[in-house]
Amino acid sequence: MPTDFDALDQLAARAFEGFIVRKDLVRSFQGRYPVPTYVGEFLLGRYCASTNEAEIAEGLQIVERQLSERAVRADEQELFKAQARENGSVRIIDLLTAKLDTKNNVYIATLPSLQLTDVRIDPSMVRENDRMLTGGFYAEVELEYDPEIAAESAGRPFGVRTLRPIQLSQRDVLGPLARGREMFTSAEWRRLLLRSVGLEPEKLSERAADVVMLRLVPFVERNYNVVELGPRG
Repeated sequence: MPTDFDALDQLAARAFEGFIVRKDLVRSFQGRYPVPTYVGEFLLGRYCASTNEAEIAEGLQIVERQLSERAVRADEQELFKAQARENGSVRIIDLLTAKLDTKNNVYIATLPSLQLTDVRIDPSMVRENDRMLTGGFYAEVELEYDPEIAAESAGRPFGVRTLRPIQLSQRDVLGPLARGREMFTSAEWRRLLLRSVGLEPEKLSERAADVVMLRLVPFVERNYNVVELGPRG
């Protein structure tokens, strides 16, 4: 269904290209694939971050195809492993974590959807995406299979050939946020924050908007406690 984008939507799309997601599009994927909702949101932000309806429709097809082909369901683990063996590699969407194997002085990755805990990964990938060492992140992973390594004693035939982060893979995200913020006036930024939590700022009184903004403070300020008092009953 076509959606009218006002000046604030247009400004947000320019300031945060690739990060703006229409929530109504998210509902079309919610619960259909074995990945968290925010994975679908991130893909929508990548392929549907536009105010052009034709581009959004094309992006939706890409997201649908990627989720259907690369999200691993519970009974498909061995199927994806077999595809990697038969074709040399396979692309999946999974939570990627890594750790240092101190005995062999190498990094190894974990892909839980395939129950793989000893996947080879290049150190440069770990350095460039250090969040995989602190809880990990979802990514599109091209997983390769090397039959020669499989024949070795204690060999690790599976390896990460390429990866494309779906979540932010680095911890420094305040820089892009600050640069985008510079494009807004204080009034526009306030309206964007209200809209981002599902409220239409034009339909709120000044006092109601102030109350909502105050409720957001504990999310960004430590040790800030709020008690709301209302009428009895």
